[in-house]
Amino acid sequence: MRTKIMSKENNINIEGTSVRFRRDTVRRVFFKIFNTSGVLPFFLLIAIIVFTLFTNKFLTLQNLTNVARQSVYLTLVSLGQMIVLITGGFDLSVGTSIAITSVMSSTAMVYAASIFPNVIWLIILVGILASILSALIIGFLNGVGVSRFQVSPFIMTLGVQSIGAGFALFITGGVPVTGLIPEFGNVFGFGKLFGVPVPVLFALVAIIIFWFVMNRTKLGTYIYAVGGNIKAANLSGINTKKILLLSYVLCALLASMAGFLLTARVESGETNLGATVALESIAACVIAGVSLRGGIGKIENVVLGAFFIIMVQNGMNLLQVGSYMQMILLGSLLILAIIFDRYRFKFS
Repeated sequence: MRTKIMSKENNINIEGTSVRFRRDTVRRVFFKIFNTSGVLPFFLLIAIIVFTLFTNKFLTLQNLTNVARQSVYLTLVSLGQMIVLITGGFDLSVGTSIAITSVMSSTAMVYAASIFPNVIWLIILVGILASILSALIIGFLNGVGVSRFQVSPFIMTLGVQSIGAGFALFITGGVPVTGLIPEFGNVFGFGKLFGVPVPVLFALVAIIIFWFVMNRTKLGTYIYAVGGNIKAANLSGINTKKILLLSYVLCALLASMAGFLLTARVESGETNLGATVALESIAACVIAGVSLRGGIGKIENVVLGAFFIIMVQNGMNLLQVGSYMQMILLGSLLILAIIFDRYRFKFS
């Protein structure tokens, strides 16, 4: 009888130990994923489950393809935002970069079309050059202000955002720039190459290039070093002012690319393009595990973070959630991601 009782007690102890072991294993896996990728995998899983339960249109190939196509523009902006965030700053003027690009490229192409209407490639080339010039000016202003004059990134980019928005409205008078050549929208807005939409190809090329830059070049190493500890980076011989300047220029260039593709999509120059993209790009980065303290962030996670933001908006549209409630949810996700980021930094 005593042997049977002892045997039962041993079995209970073994089962209890096994349960605790499994629980500890799950906890370790959870914190490992949380420390390396942030809250994104958990937010993504919850969103997929919720939207799949409430609408049968969500988890379809057609809808997911549509989400991927729509996420191109936010992905490009988020890549640039990530670079700036890794340096320890952020860029609130990415929306202005899109608006200025849209207005300037459209105006330049309309003017070029009036001079040589039959030279299609030259008209589009003029628009591309106008986009690049606009981005360089905005990125240079932000970079010089932050690196040379040590203005707070918040104040500097907010000021540039206001200046750029006013400039775009001044040029257009608040009226969209129309009269673009049809070939521009047909190629860069709705065109396909080997069955893949042209905007998606642009995003894929940008992702590959910047993954290589951030992970395989000295520039990427220096960007992480500046964000990790700018004083130590300076003492190590890194030209921190140059790195900060380049970071803001790259951010503006990527936002300008998104603006150029969006202009082709809507087939007009719009001053209100990218109105909410600053908040959305920061949210995509923070949810993807990019630290607001700088020095931490991965390209692949940011791409998935941008996809997540667009996916959530798509799911809410399918559920017929109003735009005001969508703004509330997006802001809430950003706050939650920042709170979790603080805990991740504390326990990592």
